[in-house]
Amino acid sequence: MTAITLRLQTRADTECLAATVARATRPGDAILLSGPLGAGKSVFARAFLRRLCLDPALDVPSPTFTLVQTYDAPVAPVAHFDLWRLDGPGALEELGWDDARNGVVLVEWPERLEDMTPPDALCIALATDAFVAEDHHDRDDVPRIATLSGWPDRLGGLLTDGVSTI
Repeated sequence: MTAITLRLQTRADTECLAATVARATRPGDAILLSGPLGAGKSVFARAFLRRLCLDPALDVPSPTFTLVQTYDAPVAPVAHFDLWRLDGPGALEELGWDDARNGVVLVEWPERLEDMTPPDALCIALATDAFVAEDHHDRDDVPRIATLSGWPDRLGGLLTDGVSTI
């Protein structure tokens, strides 16, 4: 599987990548965001959902406690899952996972999907650039490294001006 690694210097770069992914999203797509706490999953998710829903002021609360938030987007219904607190992949049925897969799913902490991980997903692994992050006081605006894999027919077209490969 081909992977692309990007250096995201600012929060705006992360948001630009999210908007680019949103423009390429189709019904049935799964976007999986992995990375440690503070890696930028929520920054990416908010920008992605705002672009996909065509509403730059959209309120995007973290689904950490509800586990899933749903949105009506022009392309398809969107389910934003945060699986940090999931009891196991079996609990996904109760959250409406199968129905949500007919639209678009955005998943934070996808490692909790285990064998239910969609094989056709776009996987985005985020990490802070540790060498540079120490100098930043705003945790949301630290440089990040994003590694994208999946979507073999679309991955190459996701790169935009202002987001550079490493």
